[in-house]
Amino acid sequence: MSKNSQHFETQAVRTQTEKTQFLEHSTPMYLTSGFTFEDSEEMRASFAEEKERNLYSRFSNPNTSEFVDKICRLEGAEDGYAFATGMAAVFSTFAALLDAGDHIVSARSVFGSTHTLFTKYFPKWNIETSYFRVDELEKVETLIQPNTKIIYAESPTNPGVDVLDLEALGKIAKEHNLLLVVDNCFATPYLQNPITFGADLVIHSATKLIDGQGRVLGGVTVGKKELIREIYLFSRNTGPALSPFNAWVLSKSLETLAVRVEKHCENALKLAQFLESHPKVNWVKYPFLKSHPKYDIAKKQMKLGGNIVAFEVKGGVQGGKTFFDSIQMCSLSANLGDTRTIVTHPASTTHSKLAQEDKAVVGITDGMVRCSVGLEHVDDIIADIEQALARI
Repeated sequence: MSKNSQHFETQAVRTQTEKTQFLEHSTPMYLTSGFTFEDSEEMRASFAEEKERNLYSRFSNPNTSEFVDKICRLEGAEDGYAFATGMAAVFSTFAALLDAGDHIVSARSVFGSTHTLFTKYFPKWNIETSYFRVDELEKVETLIQPNTKIIYAESPTNPGVDVLDLEALGKIAKEHNLLLVVDNCFATPYLQNPITFGADLVIHSATKLIDGQGRVLGGVTVGKKELIREIYLFSRNTGPALSPFNAWVLSKSLETLAVRVEKHCENALKLAQFLESHPKVNWVKYPFLKSHPKYDIAKKQMKLGGNIVAFEVKGGVQGGKTFFDSIQMCSLSANLGDTRTIVTHPASTTHSKLAQEDKAVVGITDGMVRCSVGLEHVDDIIADIEQALARI
C-alpha cells in the first residue's frame, strides 16, 4: 500500500522521519541547534544545496521536517515550512511573497492580529489591503487591482464562525492569476482541505486544535512547492522557525487529531443546539446548525462543524460580564482548541484593538461569546453554560 493511498488517520500516525540505528518505534527529539559534516566537501555540497540534509535547526530539523511532512500529506500539499507561532506563519507568508506596491484582497473577518498587520504594518512598506464582507463574495472581483497579488480568507472565521465559499474564491483567484491563501486553523486538515477548492497556500496556527492541549505554540504554511521555496528562503534568513521540541509535540498531537476533533465537533453541535432554544441567548452561530446562513457551503466543504460556537447573551455589556463572572468549570482564556472548554469575550480580548465600527462589521457585539468546546462530558459543559446564563 502506497503512503498516498492511506487514510488520514494512518498517515497522521505513520508518517515519521527515518529511524536511527536504534530502530526506535517513536521518533526521538532532535534537540540540537546544528549538525556536523563528514568533511569539507560534504559541508560545501550541503550548503550549496547539492545534497539534501539538515544544516542548522533554523533551516530544518528532523522533528520539524516530520511535522511539516505530516501536514503536507494531510492537506494534500507539495511542501511546507513550520513556524514558532501561527502569526509568524501569517506574517512570513505575506512578507516572503509580496513586494512594495502590491495589494491584498482579504475577507474583513480575520483574526485581530492579522487585521493589525494589514492596517498598521504592511502600509509602512506600501502594501495595501482592500476588504470584502464574508456575505458579499460577489464584490471580490470589484476590489481586484492591477497590483493585486493575493486573496486571503479564514473559513470558518475568528471569532464569528462565518463560512466562506472556498471554491468560489478559488475560481476568482485562478481567473485573475492571483494567489489564494486560506487560514484553515478552525477546521484543521481533518475537517477541510482548502487546496482541493483552489487554495495555493494553507496556513495553520498549530497552537490551537493541532496541539489540542494548550501546551506549545506553533504555526505552519503548506502549499505549492515554488511558493514555499520563497517562504523558506525568507524564513531561514529572518528566523521565525519552530523549535524542534515544539515540533515533536505537535507531530505526536497529529496522531490523535482525528479522534479528538470528532469528539470536539460532537460536543460543539450539542452545545449549539442547546443554546439555540435558550431564552437568555439572542443568537447562535455554528457551521453545522441549519440556521447558519452558510450551512449548505459548510456541509459542502467541511466534514464536521468544528469546535467553535459563537453566541450572544442578552443584556449587552452587563449581561456578558455576569455570564463570564458566573462561569465555574469552563476556562476564561483567549486561547482555543484545547481539551478544556474555553469561553472568551472577543470584544474585550482577542479583538479589543478593533474600532467599534470594525467590530460591528464582523459581527462582534458586546454580548458575544466565543466558546471553544472541549473534551469534557458534554452534559457538564452544558450545565456550566446553563448555570451562568441563568444568572443574567
